[in-house]
Amino acid sequence: VLVSLVTCNDEMFLEPCLEHLSRQTVEIYVRIFDNASKDMSCKIAQTFDVEVYKSGENRGYSFGHNYNLTHQKFETALLLNADVILESTYLEKLLEALSEVDRAGMAGGKLFRMNQQGDPILERGCRVLDSTGIYFTPSQRHLDRGSGERDSGLYNRRQSVFGITGAAVLCRKEMLDDLFFEGEYLDEDFFAYREDADLAWRAQLRGWRAIYEPEALGFHHRHVLPARRHQNSPLINYHSLKNRYLMRMKNMDWRVRKKCFPHMWIRDIGILVYV
Repeated sequence: VLVSLVTCNDEMFLEPCLEHLSRQTVEIYVRIFDNASKDMSCKIAQTFDVEVYKSGENRGYSFGHNYNLTHQKFETALLLNADVILESTYLEKLLEALSEVDRAGMAGGKLFRMNQQGDPILERGCRVLDSTGIYFTPSQRHLDRGSGERDSGLYNRRQSVFGITGAAVLCRKEMLDDLFFEGEYLDEDFFAYREDADLAWRAQLRGWRAIYEPEALGFHHRHVLPARRHQNSPLINYHSLKNRYLMRMKNMDWRVRKKCFPHMWIRDIGILVYV
């Protein structure tokens, strides 16, 4: 498994992320593309058995993953955020899921929320969920299933989902090659945010399936949430809004637009007024 990490000032999370990666029960090879970090991210990475490329400028999340994936020999690739910690059997469980489900192109596990110290966030003694896959609403919002919910057992069976969060998604090489377009796996017009939903949508259009496997467990420190929009930087909100419409322009046909009427249009009016 090729593990692709794109870092940018991630010194707080990178060491535990790489330490847990080293305990995976399957063979991995880690490539890190660093987007001009000004902290100790690169020095931390160099203490592990990984390949590191330090960019002189921030080229974006999609560019970094494309750099890591291009001209590499692998069967599957894990696109991973530095603020994620994976249990040792995470990849093993996802590889099983990919092999057992026909036309499965991507897979992801059950991610829980963690704080900056790497401790699970609990609510009434239960772990809080971060993501069990991506789903879309009729207003064309794409959200993480179970986000912010207590782990009550609702998401304890393997399921097909629309897509997998880009925080930790395992992709089959055959699917990535099928989606490869003009030298890119991930669309580099998506500098950051929503590239995971775009990848999932394009995969759906090509007949690939996304599989959620609850036995693959991990933890994610998620700091960008819809409820925290006012706390986000203008740059984050800019790319998030821009990419919403780029994704539609690329992937949506008139039948989907018709099904989303009037929900999508009402939300668009609200977004226009908000902006």
